[in-house]
This record gives sequence, structure tokens and C-alpha cells, in this order.
Amino acid sequence: MVRTHPLWLPFAPGANHARQGARVAHRQTEPGALQRPRGGVDEAFETVAARIRDALGSRALLLGHVGSTAVPGLLAKPVIDIDLTVSAVDEEDGYLPALERCGFRLIFRDEMAGSPHRHLTLAMPNTNLHVWEPGAIEPARHALFVEWLRAHPEDAARYSAAKLDAAASPGRYNDAKAAAVYDIYERVFANDPRHAHDPHPRPPGGGEEF
Repeated sequence: MVRTHPLWLPFAPGANHARQGARVAHRQTEPGALQRPRGGVDEAFETVAARIRDALGSRALLLGHVGSTAVPGLLAKPVIDIDLTVSAVDEEDGYLPALERCGFRLIFRDEMAGSPHRHLTLAMPNTNLHVWEPGAIEPARHALFVEWLRAHPEDAARYSAAKLDAAASPGRYNDAKAAAVYDIYERVFANDPRHAHDPHPRPPGGGEEF
């Protein structure tokens, strides 16, 4: 019997391109080019997190700094990624107007890994805010990925290299690095002492090797 980590998701090449049909607006500030790590990232996260807490109060159940800027030393675009958990994503009246009043803009209304998801952006500091509800898989995956890269500089270096290669694919950046992300997750899951996981390699031809 093949064992599968509870946070595993199948490799989905082209997923970011496919979700563009769920776009409702464009971000205020473009992500910009990849950069070597800069100081002040943690302070920028705390600034945005405080704005969200002020806007939502107890409706903000969890806030987490995720994405590349959460990993010291990792090559990253200058954008803060934040996961926000609210009680019910589809009940937008409970959080969206308050976030919009303090500068956030809804750009995607979609579903990921079977959970409703809202993607908002902020102009300054440039931010991606991902809204989830309790039990969603993606924020748990994001937190585990960051934890792994912080503790495994060799995989952080591989991911930085994948980002550089992906940056050469205009308009397809996220999809171009998806194979590298999947392979790192496979190492994360295989080495997680809390759950058993047998190898789930990508199918032949399933993405470029970085």
C-alpha cells in the first residue's frame, strides 16, 4: 500500500495559467524582479499584519508570513506573502470591505486544493494576501515549505536557481518553477517524522528539471 502525506497534492503543471479565468482585477504594484535578500522584510510583514489585525480584529484567526521573503537568504521578488485564516471565506462581507478600506484589492476569487481562496494585494509594502478558512491544506503546506527551506540551505539554493530559470519565462514564472517546488515538497514529506510518505515522482515529462 502506497503511503501518502496528508498535505500532498498531485503535480499540476500549468495550474497558475489555468486559474487566470478566476481573476477579478489586477494588482496595484507589479511584483518586480528577483532580488538578493534585503533587510526589513520581517518589519514589513509586521506592518501589514498590524494593518490586517486593526481592520479585522478577532475575525483574523491566524496570520502567517509565508513565501520566499519568509526564508532568510532566499532569492525573492520584493513582495510579502501572507496567509490569513478567517472563519468562512465565502462570507466576504465579514472581512473583504474592511480590508479594502485599508488599501487591499481583491484580484482572485477561486478555489485551491478543495478550499475556497481569495487573493488580495496591497500596493505598499507590496503584498500578496491569501485568505483561507480553518482546515485548508494550502496554508499548512506553505508553513511547512518555509520551515523546511529555513532548515535546509541546499534546497533553498536549488529553489533560488529554479527561480532564476523561471524568470526567463515571461508571464509563466509560477508555472515554470512548479516542478522544482513539487520536488522539494517530496523531500519535505519523505522526511516528516509525523507522517509516512512513499515517493510520488512526477510523471514522465512532468515539468522541467531545474
